[in-house]
Amino acid sequence: MPADLTSPESMTLLKRIADALERLAPAGGAHADFAAADAFVWHAAGRRLAPVPKVNRVEMTLLRGIDRVRDQLAENTGRFARGLPANNALLWGARGMGKSSLAKAVHAEINALRAAGSLPLKLIEIHREDIETLPDLMGLLRSDPHRFIVFCDDLSFDADDTSYKSLKAVLEGGIEGRPDNVIFYATSNRRHLLPRDMMDNERSTAINPGEAIEEKVSLSDRFGLWLGFHKCSQDEYLDMVFGYVDHLGLEADRDAIRAEALEWATTRGARSGRTAWQFIQDLAGRLGKAI
Repeated sequence: MPADLTSPESMTLLKRIADALERLAPAGGAHADFAAADAFVWHAAGRRLAPVPKVNRVEMTLLRGIDRVRDQLAENTGRFARGLPANNALLWGARGMGKSSLAKAVHAEINALRAAGSLPLKLIEIHREDIETLPDLMGLLRSDPHRFIVFCDDLSFDADDTSYKSLKAVLEGGIEGRPDNVIFYATSNRRHLLPRDMMDNERSTAINPGEAIEEKVSLSDRFGLWLGFHKCSQDEYLDMVFGYVDHLGLEADRDAIRAEALEWATTRGARSGRTAWQFIQDLAGRLGKAI
């Protein structure tokens, strides 16, 4: 005898099933309110963009020792913001030399210089582990009148990671391709986004070594603009330190600051923009100066 679906017990059971299915279903991709902020973070789990009212960034003038790559990225971004052809950019190289800081600073600089009445350029951060959802994000942005920089910090792939194929297709190879109003910027410590030992292993074990790594190396070819960041000299490191000192108005003997900054770098085994900023935070704290 068929069950009575109108009974209270059946109705309760059906409601529980419906609730469970609703929890398991992926969240709908509601349209983002791009007027809420100029920067957003992509949350893949909910397929949504969360506004970032205040971006963690430094001013362009405080980025020292990277003048050439700074100007190249600013020019590329400015062309894109004006609706002209521009390239995806890969900022690669030494850690702590301002790769992610430059990407965020250029975004702010271009918006500050934009023509009156023009739409602001939007910055959207996507986390490395969410790269596979990049097509969903592109679909959300494709029909919007704004122009977007999709930014991924510290992008790299391990030997058993195949998500780079999704990125390749979205950047250049797919049927739809990258939307005209979207450009992709990424930072990485690796020029080819893959570990060196992985590439060497492919070369040593494959019948045709060149073809074995072609697919993997071709990912970096999707970035038309490669900007290399290299370790800074002592003079460049000190220039960064005193740039922060002057900008923040830290009052102390400059010879003493120089000696302390060099000792700070020596104890950490590195000279970089990050090291300079960490020293400045320590110095400001000791001087009782709020940053």
